Amino acid sequence: MQLDLDSEGWPTPDKARGWDDLAQHCAEAAGSIVQELANPRLLVSLLFTSDEEVHALNKEWRGRDKPTNVLSFPMLARQELLELATEGAPIMVGDIALAHETCAREAADRSISIQDHTAHLIVHGLLHLAGYDHERSDADAQEMEALEVHILAKMGVADPYRAAER
Repeated sequence: MQLDLDSEGWPTPDKARGWDDLAQHCAEAAGSIVQELANPRLLVSLLFTSDEEVHALNKEWRGRDKPTNVLSFPMLARQELLELATEGAPIMVGDIALAHETCAREAADRSISIQDHTAHLIVHGLLHLAGYDHERSDADAQEMEALEVHILAKMGVADPYRAAER
């Protein structure tokens, strides 16, 4: 998977790994576990931005007048991803936007690093682009959560749902 990244809207992270490196690590881990994201032709646009911009996107595209931590805008259906040939020009899977202030606040509230929380949200967004949706049913939510935990464990990131229970 290829990423078209714009991380200039976020401050430089404290850890040695920058946002671009973190996003690439998330994409590689997700692609190694989720077949829909394994195709090298896939292209994802990832925007690290502000609450203000995510608020505007959320209001325009989802009718929700508030910021949120991550938004995903899929352009292909899950079956299209599974049937896509591995040879050929890059093909856009969709867009992901992350809101800095919300992400930072949530990480602080959970006493986890913003890098780990951001990794979780990137993985969450990638799974939405792959056709997973936690809002359809409890079973879909459990499937998506299990995939997130598995992908994050592969990256060395603790289970975000256990951290939230503390």
